[in-house]
Amino acid sequence: MNTVADKKPRLTTSAMIASIASEGQRVKAAPFGKALVELAASRPEIVGMTADLAKYTDLHLFAQAYPERFHQMGMAEQLLMAAAGGMAKEGLMPFATTYAVFGTRRAYDFIHQVIAEENLNVKICCALPGLTTGYGPSHQATEDIAMMRGIPGLTIVDPCDALDIEQAVPQIAAHKGPVYMRLLRGNVPLVLDEYDYRFELGKAKLLRDGADVLVISSGFMTMRALEAAQDLAADNVGVAVLHCPTIKPLDEATIVEAVRYQHRLVVVAENHSVVGGLGEAVASALLRQRVQPAGFQQAGLPDAFLDAGALPTLHERYGISREALARRIKAWLG
Repeated sequence: MNTVADKKPRLTTSAMIASIASEGQRVKAAPFGKALVELAASRPEIVGMTADLAKYTDLHLFAQAYPERFHQMGMAEQLLMAAAGGMAKEGLMPFATTYAVFGTRRAYDFIHQVIAEENLNVKICCALPGLTTGYGPSHQATEDIAMMRGIPGLTIVDPCDALDIEQAVPQIAAHKGPVYMRLLRGNVPLVLDEYDYRFELGKAKLLRDGADVLVISSGFMTMRALEAAQDLAADNVGVAVLHCPTIKPLDEATIVEAVRYQHRLVVVAENHSVVGGLGEAVASALLRQRVQPAGFQQAGLPDAFLDAGALPTLHERYGISREALARRIKAWLG
């Protein structure tokens, strides 16, 4: 059942687990956990694994439904990934969850050597991607996509909302091979159902068209792009939004088609550092295909260790709030 985000005052202190939903926005609770429970009913090979973070990755729902298929590995992310690889070798399909900083920075070599090199069927689903926590650089995974893009054969998914997550879960399960999915947990915004959208692994989708600007986005920045597009329409600025939930392999054909022969500014919006993420992937694709947009800008996080604090404050500070994104686009248009 859809609910509406609780009306709460603007936070002024940091928060470890905070919702990215705006006041009054429609949300769904624990879409990942519920989708995995539903899928596992017909897929007995699915097992759930976590590094002491079942509650905070919504995997506790799986643990309650299938306790005999749930494995609590403790605060040992390297062990989590190594064990997931071993289970995959025996024909199981592990869904391994933790925070993105721990799943990437702490366990990178185990993912690279144990899982990816052998193309094992492990699905790594990591919460708190990018700037979705106020606890500072120790918990802000602002470089996770850059790290994971370098692993050969690893599919990377960055869903926008609850609908994206619900539809991505069975598709990443159907995909043969390792997957890294950025995970939004708790009360997750619901926005894409208004755009006749369906998730397709490896495909980008044009959600709205516009003559002046093309925003190519992933994760919750697609939600921000849609919001900014609505605001800019009042100033007669036409903003198209192309959602790229699969970062690798990137849907270069759809991106090139959206840019070629269209004289408009291209803005890549992502909840990630401007180094090594979607922006650089898109720029590389356009350069190789000899496609030149009217202009190119990145609306991502700076190449820096970010501050701690409340998410609304940090999103505004680093230019990824609804209002900040709209202002940046207007400035880039000149």
